[in-house]
Amino acid sequence: MSTADLRDRIGHVDAEAPAIAVLHLTKRFGEVEAVRDVSFTVRPGEVFALLGPNGAGKSTTIKMLCTLARPTAGTAQISGYDIVAQPKAVRRRIGLVFQEQTLDQQLTAEENLRFHAVLYRMPAAQVGPRIDRVLALVNLSERRKDLVSTFSGGMARRLEIARGMLHTPSVLFLDEPTIGLDPQTRALMWEDVMRLRDEEGVTVLLTTHYMEEAEYADRIAIIDEGRIVALDSPAALKATVGADTVELHTADDAVASAALTAAGLEFLRGDESIVVSVTDGEAQVPRLIEIVGVPVRSVHVHRPTLDDVFLYFTGREIRQESGPGHSQMVRAWAARRR
Repeated sequence: MSTADLRDRIGHVDAEAPAIAVLHLTKRFGEVEAVRDVSFTVRPGEVFALLGPNGAGKSTTIKMLCTLARPTAGTAQISGYDIVAQPKAVRRRIGLVFQEQTLDQQLTAEENLRFHAVLYRMPAAQVGPRIDRVLALVNLSERRKDLVSTFSGGMARRLEIARGMLHTPSVLFLDEPTIGLDPQTRALMWEDVMRLRDEEGVTVLLTTHYMEEAEYADRIAIIDEGRIVALDSPAALKATVGADTVELHTADDAVASAALTAAGLEFLRGDESIVVSVTDGEAQVPRLIEIVGVPVRSVHVHRPTLDDVFLYFTGREIRQESGPGHSQMVRAWAARRR
């Protein structure tokens, strides 16, 4: 099947061929279906995230796209090359950073990169300048002669990204790239990744279960139990959940509920609070306090997050971070809209 045919069947409307095109990709391990009929495209230069909990099928999807696992059904192309029929061409055009560290601890940063250059049969004249380039992109130029065993976890991760970019791939795959790193190091690593995208034009596909990490993506595919349940930009996905919510703890919830009903506001009443759906929650707090007409003990304003999006589409949370009663509110509103 040609790239154009694949693009048409998936529904891609761009004139430019996709960097990644996936159609009905499926992977079974015996009776277990790890990836179920997955289809999506990724545009050149796009940062695309597969977001889901452990065991959702993210890593299996990446392994198939990187030719490390053979699909049970379906097909995919990387830069126009079929992952099954043309695996060598695919491998030449991708960079891959695994979940587990794969650097040689007893070699220096530069030696690790030179070994990678040999494996990819890079022309000798290109190796030195390219090493200079990728080390500069991840801010490790001054550590090129140091053993990897002396590197922090964050520095080693950045070196792995530099290694993945050494042979100038068109697509960079990052499988849980910041797992085990502290928030500050994660932020620094993402500065490096975005610099790679902006300066090298590389397409990035990452897997993650960190909500804040998925926010870096241009588009997010939420994957759960092997299926993509939602796919759009972070802003569009959060808009799906709905407006802001204001949680009110009042002295008399019955009176407050009656007043909110009379005012025509949408709300849910819990055991100990009332959750009101409004636009621009922070600005609406004074008005809501005035409407309920009873003393308000506390107020909690919540804007939709990717946690809420995952809960909305799957009925469960990747992690518990919402305010009191908020998870029940999202479930209830999701049930109303389906």
